[in-house]
Amino acid sequence: MNFAHLVVQRLDALAQISEDEGGLTRSFASPAMRRVNDLVGSWMRDAGMSVCTDAIGNLIGHYPAATPAGKILLLGSHLDTVRDAGKFDGPLGVLVALACVQFLNETKTRLPFAIEVIGFADEEGVRYQSTYLGSRALAGTFNCEDLKRTDARGVTMAEALREFGGTPDAIAAARMDASRLLGYVEVHIEQGPVLEQKNLAVGVVSAITGQTRARIAFVGEAGHAGTVPMNLRRDSLCAAAEFVLAIEELAKDRSGLVATVGEITAMPGAGNVIPGQTKLSLDVRHPDDVTRSQTCDELKLRADEIAAGRSVIMNWETVHESAAVVCERRLALLLENATKCHQGEAPLLASGAGHDAAAMAAICPVAMLFVRCKGGVSHNPAEFASEADIGVAIEVMNDFVKSLAKSK
Repeated sequence: MNFAHLVVQRLDALAQISEDEGGLTRSFASPAMRRVNDLVGSWMRDAGMSVCTDAIGNLIGHYPAATPAGKILLLGSHLDTVRDAGKFDGPLGVLVALACVQFLNETKTRLPFAIEVIGFADEEGVRYQSTYLGSRALAGTFNCEDLKRTDARGVTMAEALREFGGTPDAIAAARMDASRLLGYVEVHIEQGPVLEQKNLAVGVVSAITGQTRARIAFVGEAGHAGTVPMNLRRDSLCAAAEFVLAIEELAKDRSGLVATVGEITAMPGAGNVIPGQTKLSLDVRHPDDVTRSQTCDELKLRADEIAAGRSVIMNWETVHESAAVVCERRLALLLENATKCHQGEAPLLASGAGHDAAAMAAICPVAMLFVRCKGGVSHNPAEFASEADIGVAIEVMNDFVKSLAKSK
């Protein structure tokens, strides 16, 4: 069977499941995620796996070991997307893992360890601005206070999860037993240009950068656009605009730092009304956790200064923090050796993007394999990985699994 072609066909099928017309969007606990879980779950069963959905909505397929005492190797990625997404980010890792298990099943192969393929319920954090919900539940680091968060329609996370069929009160019990885990390995598009520049299909991840996400609000006073003099205005949007430029200026001055404002909302949102409140998102990333933390402190101080200078109030809420993670050397070396068998060279790449592997590192060793993506484009409908490169990734993962079995 041409497993790479099968993965491409399945990626196309999943890309048709969206909560938006004319674009691909799947957010946490949405009907679109239910449909995706159902479809991927059916493919897992066809590959000889037992399937369940846990308390937070993670889809988990289990392929048993040769003996009941065998430990568990976790493979997978996430099935949610950003807004107006490409079809590779997340699902590629789930489907490559599934292809590896399907190969084992068709060749009637059992390993000294079980394999569980996980389709995480939320990595992107689109709906509740709190990433890694699915992987943090499995890692036992889920913050139950997050269940009180509300989405843009005022629906709490707990309410959304119950409607989805999840069990908010049982999330703590979803934590995996670390003593039974060999590790977690994730295949993902690179989301960068290095592999394309090197003309290589895949590369091995060395580390994942740390990140902080915050929600910031500037609260001023709404007023009539035609009657309030400029020197008496408490314009929240002007404060936010000044802060956005301050973020850009600081990030450009600090090597290795990236900072992004991806959302901004001015209220009440009328053309003839001075904005009384403006909310924005902030995403800060750096390979060094101390630098990232210090940068966030500086930005918070700058936001306070801007607010004071414009007679508005600033509110800052940190909604997500994840430390930088170094991939486990033994697993990474097995991936390197497998990669060299198929392309001669195994480049080591640092990931500037966050991944479920960062959360899973709290309970087990983690490793990642990157797949070349055209132009380094990601979080965009134009993201693309070729069938040939996907085929290389599948072969590397098959060899990785074999080598891990031999080393047991």
